[in-house]
Amino acid sequence: MKCPGQDTRYWEKGAIFEAKCPKCGAEVEFFKDDTTRKCGSCGHKFLNPGMDFGCASYCKYADQCIGNLPPELIAQKEDLLKDRVAVEMKRYFHTDFKRIGHASRVARYAEVIGKQEAGNMSVILASAYLHDIGIKEAEKKHQSTAARYQEQEGPSIAREILTKLGAKDELVQEVCDIIAHHHHPGDNESLNFKCLYDSDLIENLDEEHKEEPIDPDRLEGILEKSFLTESGKVLARKVLLK
Repeated sequence: MKCPGQDTRYWEKGAIFEAKCPKCGAEVEFFKDDTTRKCGSCGHKFLNPGMDFGCASYCKYADQCIGNLPPELIAQKEDLLKDRVAVEMKRYFHTDFKRIGHASRVARYAEVIGKQEAGNMSVILASAYLHDIGIKEAEKKHQSTAARYQEQEGPSIAREILTKLGAKDELVQEVCDIIAHHHHPGDNESLNFKCLYDSDLIENLDEEHKEEPIDPDRLEGILEKSFLTESGKVLARKVLLK
């Protein structure tokens, strides 16, 4: 069965239209299901301005449905994955607003650190939103929220969420690996792990600091010795020493 959005039997008026080439201004004819067209005047190839990529932005069968995806859509696909992971995290925690807030703040810090460190933002942000996703199962199975139980229970839940969203196998594997030891860094961690670790550390320290102010000397020692990236250290100073 053909996707209704791409089946000409369902097309309405305006399914074939003209758009101005963004480079030379010439009119270029588009069919509704064209992902790109080349300008006959100057040869510039550009994205269909009237196409709603919607499901194609995250569907793992998009390549089969509408052909090779243009670079602009691939970038959109990765960005949309981040938003959909955030939605699934909130859906999973339901009314547990404390944990939703924690994950959201970690993701906000991770976005800052990840961009400054030039990490893989899809991996970093998916890890940030899902890093504590095992905490509910840890409470249920082990009657504890201890880090080792979170790390034990989290990867399988994260894998289920990411697989459902059509994430690539390599991304799923790396995110699950990060979640499986996100409280316990090793000697040779990836940049993506370091960005997540520092982001989570900032939020954990900030939560602790708000409950009971941390001794300035102890805080300074943590800032100097515990962070894995320079960007994390700089951001931690802004957040914790404000």
